[in-house]
Amino acid sequence: MAEELGSAAAAAATSTSTSTSTSTSSRAKTRSLWPSVLRWIPTSTDHIIAAEKRLLSLVKTPYVQEQVNIGSGPPGSKVRWFRSESNEPRFINTLTFDSKEDSPTLVMVHGYAASQGFFFRNFDALASRFKVIAIDQLGWGGSSRPDFTCKSTEETEAWFIDSFEEWRKAKNLSNFILLGHSFGGYVAAKYALKHPEHVQHLILVGPAGFSSEAEAKSEWITQFRATWKGAIINHLWESNFTPQKLVRGLGPWGPDLVRRYTSARFGAYSTGEVLTGEESKLLTDYVYHTLAAKASGELCLKYIFSFGAFARMPLLQRASEWKVPTTFIYGFQDWMNYQGAQEARKHMKVPCEIIRVPQGGHFVFIDNPTGFHSAMFYACRRFLSRDPDNESLPEGLTSA
Repeated sequence: MAEELGSAAAAAATSTSTSTSTSTSSRAKTRSLWPSVLRWIPTSTDHIIAAEKRLLSLVKTPYVQEQVNIGSGPPGSKVRWFRSESNEPRFINTLTFDSKEDSPTLVMVHGYAASQGFFFRNFDALASRFKVIAIDQLGWGGSSRPDFTCKSTEETEAWFIDSFEEWRKAKNLSNFILLGHSFGGYVAAKYALKHPEHVQHLILVGPAGFSSEAEAKSEWITQFRATWKGAIINHLWESNFTPQKLVRGLGPWGPDLVRRYTSARFGAYSTGEVLTGEESKLLTDYVYHTLAAKASGELCLKYIFSFGAFARMPLLQRASEWKVPTTFIYGFQDWMNYQGAQEARKHMKVPCEIIRVPQGGHFVFIDNPTGFHSAMFYACRRFLSRDPDNESLPEGLTSA
C-alpha cells in the first residue's frame, strides 16, 4: 500500500473478448455536456470501464465483466454504504475469466491507489489453473464510489470487509482462495479473520498492516516528525490529503503526471521485466482514470494507518487467532518487510509459509510475472497437484 502512496506522491513532485459483457443498466453513468478534453478533470465512470477494456485487450483469456449489486448497506444495519443519504444500490466491478471445469476459485483483491487491472500481466497464466475472479473494492476503480464518511478505524474496516461479504453472497461463493496485495492484503486478512469458513487458503502479496509504529521501533519517524518537513507531511496525512488529490488538482495536466510515474516505476526504475511501450501506454491511461475519479475508498488512509503506513489495528496482534492456512509472497526488493510475516508466523496455529521472488519489488506480479506465477502455483499445490507433499520450491524462489 505505502509504495502506491509514496510513488504517486513522488510522481507529483517530479481482450476485450467477444465473451465480455457489461451490465449497462446497472452502472450509474457519469456524463457531461462538455467534451472530456474541455473538462478540468477529463474522466468519468465510463472512461474507467473503457480504459479497463483497452488494458485487458492485452489478455488472451475470455472474460465477463459485470457490476455486482451489493445493495445499499449491510443487512439489518441502519448505516448504508456508508452513512449515505442515498438508498441507491451499490456495485462491485467484477471480472470472471474462463477456466477449466472444476478449477479452484481464486479471488484477487488489489491494493491502495490500484484496481483489478494491475493484474493484467497475470490473468492468462493464473486462468490456466484457476477460476480467476478479480474485483475493484468498493470506492475504487469501476465500482461504486459512495461518499466516504467513516469516522473510525472500526467503521473503515467494516466498509471494505462487509461490502466484500455482500459481494461474496451475491456471487454465491462458498469456498475460495483469497489473494490480497498490499492494502488489499490487509483487507483480505481481516476478512479471513471474520469469515474463515469461506476462505480455503489466504495469499498475502507484500501485505500492509502487520506492525504498528511502536512495534516497528521506528525512531526515524519520530525524528522526521520533529523536522518542519515532517510536521507538514504528518499534518497532510492526518488531514487525509491523498496522492489522488494531487492528480485531480492538476486537472488536464494529470494524465502527464501519471505517465511520468508509470514510465519511471515500471520502466527506468523497474526491478524486473519492464513494460512494453503498449503496456505502459494502456496502463497509464487506466491508472489516470481510476485515480482522478471521485474520492471515496481512498479516504480510508488515515483511519487504517498512521503516518509511515503503520497500522492502527495491526494484524500482528491477531496472529494467534488465524484460522486459515496462509502463504506470504514478497519480491526481493519489496520495501514491505517480510520479517513482519516471520514474526506473525511464530504465533500462528495454522500452516504458514513465506516465499520471496527475485527481480521483484512491491508490484512483484508486474515486475516478475513468471516468478510470481511459480510462487502462486507452489503456494496452491494442494489444490493443483496430485502429489503436493512431494512438490519442491521452484528454482529461483526462496523460502524465508
